[in-house]
Amino acid sequence: MWDNHTFSRICTQIDRLEPEMVEMQRRLVALPAISPKSGGEGEQARAEYLKQVLETWGLEVEEFRAPDPLAPCGYRPSLLAQLRAENSSGPTLWVMTHLDIVPAGARELWRTDPFVAVVEAGRIYGRGTEDNQQELVASCFAVRALLDLGLRPARDVSLLFVADEETGSEFGIGWLMKNHQLFHMDDLVVVPDAGNEDGTLLEIAEKSIAWVKFTTTGQQAHGSAPHHGRNAHRAGANLLVRLDRFLHEKYSARDELFSPPVSTIEPTKKEANVPNVNTIPGEDVFYFDCRMLPQFRLEELLADMKLIAAEITKEFGVTVEVETEQFAQAAPPTPVEAPIVRMLARAVEAVYGKVPTPKGIGGGTVAAFLRRAGIPAVVWGKFEGQAHKPNEFSVIANMVGNAKVYAHLFGQR
Repeated sequence: MWDNHTFSRICTQIDRLEPEMVEMQRRLVALPAISPKSGGEGEQARAEYLKQVLETWGLEVEEFRAPDPLAPCGYRPSLLAQLRAENSSGPTLWVMTHLDIVPAGARELWRTDPFVAVVEAGRIYGRGTEDNQQELVASCFAVRALLDLGLRPARDVSLLFVADEETGSEFGIGWLMKNHQLFHMDDLVVVPDAGNEDGTLLEIAEKSIAWVKFTTTGQQAHGSAPHHGRNAHRAGANLLVRLDRFLHEKYSARDELFSPPVSTIEPTKKEANVPNVNTIPGEDVFYFDCRMLPQFRLEELLADMKLIAAEITKEFGVTVEVETEQFAQAAPPTPVEAPIVRMLARAVEAVYGKVPTPKGIGGGTVAAFLRRAGIPAVVWGKFEGQAHKPNEFSVIANMVGNAKVYAHLFGQR
């Protein structure tokens, strides 16, 4: 553990580096790393910039290229930068952020160009500034502060910058774990990709996720002659209401580890059926987004949905197709007593003066890939909740403060 004097020196150096942190954010905003699936060119330009900077600092940087025929360069890059301890022994400490961002969305909702960083009132505006550039930059400059002061971490530190987090990780951490032996079972991993406004949430568990599509098919007819058709919209509406009522009644258990402490079962997207009022639709399509407590098996949930769909089929003379868009059983949680949980809690309290709490969330993160492999991982960050929003911003004080949290971690044994 750093002594108080040393940690104070590190924090002072991080404060001095704030202008360079802001400048890195500017450069990253101008290099949008958007998945080819979302109309972008991938992470190549951003990875090249970051690799050059980190090597200039004196870090060892390794590049991994996952083949992707949709990317103009033919691959999706991930980077690994390492800072060795004086005596390399024991588990490695990892901070894993992601290179890619989501598209800007509707430009008319932005006050400024989403790909030109604007610094204003202690904030940096631009797409990707909080998700996930804030933590990417913070982790880099925590290492940079040690380099500037001639300090070595208590254990080997690995910064992993992965591709493709925003569109499923097929070419990111998923590909890395299939093709490279990077991690060991006792490694310590922080994934700074979710959190809350005061930094007190240590995410150690996630819910299972099921996105389910329901397509009801009847027979189109004129609105004045319903006896000539079978109204798919009415059948679909009945299906939605019955699903909503039954599933909430059956899957009503609570688990206070999670926030919210229940399974969330929400009808969400609704596709258009007919363009005019006086036509009875022959097709109706809607979706449910289900975030289930891990104690429930998704296979049982899907079977219940299909049973209710069968009832609707019989009652209304329609057909109902039930398809899964996403279907992922929750990974095992990271134990509350895991070393990385205790270490991160100490670091957060040392920097922010607040005691964090281990909790579970409904959203899925790339930490699930590690947890499924038996590697404890904690998801953390001090965030303003700007991910994917128009006029996304990063609070500079959060970026600087979070760098100090990582630096504190780097000194712990």
